[in-house]
Amino acid sequence: MKNTILTLAAIISLASVSVYSHAENMKNNDVAENGIYVGANYGYLKVDGKDDFDDNSDVIQGLVGYRFNQYLAIEGGYVNFGDYGNSLSNAETDGYTAALKVSYPIVDRVELYAKGGQLWYSTDYDVLGFSGNKDGEGVFAGAGVAFKVTDRFLINAEYTWYDAGITVENVSNGADTDTDFKQASLGVEYRF
Repeated sequence: MKNTILTLAAIISLASVSVYSHAENMKNNDVAENGIYVGANYGYLKVDGKDDFDDNSDVIQGLVGYRFNQYLAIEGGYVNFGDYGNSLSNAETDGYTAALKVSYPIVDRVELYAKGGQLWYSTDYDVLGFSGNKDGEGVFAGAGVAFKVTDRFLINAEYTWYDAGITVENVSNGADTDTDFKQASLGVEYRF
């Protein structure tokens, strides 16, 4: 969790410094081409693993990022993967992400993008009466398409895969469950 706080602090610091330089250059640059953006996604989550946690859930995600130009951005986010499992074994996971995002405009109002990075997550679980909490980290990758409603406001559709190895202590000898989260979502983005 300490690494998560340091990573988020670094992203916020970079964004803060960039706000000042962006304000100085705003007269010469298109605001929608570079600068800070915020976003939110809501969608469907498929939990896929070698355990009893397999399930479907809703996923909610909040994002903040900085676009260096129309092609490259860094992005940080919070993801609530929701509750999943069954009456014998269930869990709830949330986490933070840091990513590199690459975009490519294909026409005036449509752009394709791909992103990948690091996920830090925390899982509360209950398996056959054994409860606990486990922190972990993994990687993720995603791709999507964004539609510009205006130069600043976009609607997107995205698919993201997260690799998570949730370890359940005191059950199954603490074996990793090698769980994947697969997210399909719709979202919005606002560029400052």
